[in-house]
Amino acid sequence: MPDTAPEGPDGLVYGGDYNPEQWPEEVWQEDVRLMREAGVTLVSLGIFSWALLEPEPGRHDFGWLDRIIALLHENGIRIDLATPTVAPPAWFYRDHPDALPVSRDGMRHAFGSRGAICHSSPAYREAAAAITEKIAERYGSHPALALWHVHNEYGVPVSACYCDTCAAHFRRWLRTTYGTLDAVNAAWGTAFWGQRYGSFEEIQPPRTTPTTGNPAQRLDYARFADATMRENFVRERDILHRLSPGVPVTTNFMTALSQCDTVDYWAWGREVDLVSNDHYLITDGRRTHVNLAMAADLTRSVAGGAPWLLLEHSTSGVSWQPRNPAKAPGQLARNSLAHVARGSEGAMFFQWRQSRRGAEKFHSAMVPHAGTDSRVWREVVRLGADLTSLAPLRGTRTVAEAAVLWDWQSWWAQRLEWRPSEDHDARERADSFYEALYDRHLTVDFAHPEAGLARYPLVVVPALYLATEAAGDNLRRYVEGGGTLVVSYFSGIVDEHDAVHPGPHPGAFRDVLGLTVEEFSPLGEGEKVRIATADGAELTGDVWTEFVVPRGAETVWTYVDGLTAERPAVTRHRLGRGTAWYLSTRLDAASLGTILGAAAEDAGLPSRASLPRDVEVVRRSGESGSYVFALNHTGTDAKVPLPADGTELLTGERAAGGLALPAGAVRVVRLDG
Repeated sequence: MPDTAPEGPDGLVYGGDYNPEQWPEEVWQEDVRLMREAGVTLVSLGIFSWALLEPEPGRHDFGWLDRIIALLHENGIRIDLATPTVAPPAWFYRDHPDALPVSRDGMRHAFGSRGAICHSSPAYREAAAAITEKIAERYGSHPALALWHVHNEYGVPVSACYCDTCAAHFRRWLRTTYGTLDAVNAAWGTAFWGQRYGSFEEIQPPRTTPTTGNPAQRLDYARFADATMRENFVRERDILHRLSPGVPVTTNFMTALSQCDTVDYWAWGREVDLVSNDHYLITDGRRTHVNLAMAADLTRSVAGGAPWLLLEHSTSGVSWQPRNPAKAPGQLARNSLAHVARGSEGAMFFQWRQSRRGAEKFHSAMVPHAGTDSRVWREVVRLGADLTSLAPLRGTRTVAEAAVLWDWQSWWAQRLEWRPSEDHDARERADSFYEALYDRHLTVDFAHPEAGLARYPLVVVPALYLATEAAGDNLRRYVEGGGTLVVSYFSGIVDEHDAVHPGPHPGAFRDVLGLTVEEFSPLGEGEKVRIATADGAELTGDVWTEFVVPRGAETVWTYVDGLTAERPAVTRHRLGRGTAWYLSTRLDAASLGTILGAAAEDAGLPSRASLPRDVEVVRRSGESGSYVFALNHTGTDAKVPLPADGTELLTGERAAGGLALPAGAVRVVRLDG
């Protein structure tokens, strides 16, 4: 089994995607000189280079790659070497046009972008395996090789293809998954609308239909598409393991971006040797550093709590959003070190040198168009020095205090058509619950609904529409054992086939919550409801209400108005040694914070009320010691209490009794003892 960290660098890694093929060779010497000036230790190489490495079918040209790898090696820079299978050459599509993916409505995509792949295509699979084998044979034992990088951002921009090749592959997958046609018909509920199948050959992909199609079939097709991409990854990974033993293999995830949620990263995390992630700030008016923290926590959780690697983020603005603002002075380092605080073993960027041509020429880079006499370059050099100072952190682990249940397959099911309200957005609830925990200065792990939860005092379930009976049993055991659980509305409703659990809602969670739901009562657009306690305190909800019937739970907050007036809105159920809360409406940020504060008290978690909003404090611990990261995302100086005295690693100053944290700054304290 390979190691689970890049080979070579002793401390945290630093660098980015390097695309020397975009530049004349005389630029390469300058690039490597600047890399050394910036403290770069690792670069990702060859991600989009298939057309150069194999300019004609079966004819290979590795000369340019040999030369750049040798130059990097001579200068002490290690490589994360890619298999370039995300971008097959034009000649491949000329010879195999059926390898281009087909959309649900029958449109075949054209060559000219990236990731335009039918992952069921036998021709693609064979060609991808062949180029991977050639690269591994040539470079598998090269002393500069630190990491293998398979493909690039699986599922972006296309995860599912609906062509006839995929139809045949889907039928094979169904035979393997279900065994019999009767089992498929039962799982999909094909008795509804006369959809019953008499043979496997009658089954097609869930292409566009006159009205909404079979949701269970749609859900299974999402699973099939994800599994098909993963099959291709595993094939390439196994070639690399065979020809380059001991070198870890990764592929770059995009865990928390809602645009990239077609991949079940719980399953993928079990297949890579090192979990790595790409993260870009979504500048839609929300607090970008909260989504960054969420992405880092989620990536660490996919890694099982082990250290992981930030493989891409941006030095400043990106190029693909409606508006692409620059990062503020100091934000480059603050963003990078926020990922490190939450478990990354370094910071990598897309990309090293900003492109002059192509779709991403306005995407920022470590060497910007402005060159080295620029703010971005000076901040890049400073970050390299800071990461060198943090070398002792390598191998330590981030300490979490609460867990959020997260399941990509539940997202897939929730976003299908014909749900009770189009205003309910499961991902919005997940973001809101995470933000409320962040604002209580709690570090969060994410967990699969069937994973062990006993180590967490508090577990939150923002919106888990799809939940198996096993997940329900898992939560009941957690609460009975002394845990505190918070569940949001429209959770536990259907099983893994999108079939409603027998009996009253909330199905899988009835027992643990001590209640039933007679009926959902979604609200009209813009409509709000008030909920109150017996002493008159009020909170505000919108989008959703329910007719809740306590079956052992106590009513904590009651609806004041609307169809559900005088009915329970928020309940608490004492079960065994623990407590389960239920929220039957969508609460605004302040109201949600109130409820989660009460649940955190039940869980015995500290309030940390003395810490200002948007001052982030995270702890990493391991054999080398215990470290406190403090990040100030505000424009005001702050004071951060410390559990013990220590030494601040970026400045060398002693921290006794507390830590002075300037506006916009990051400090990392190695605690004494």
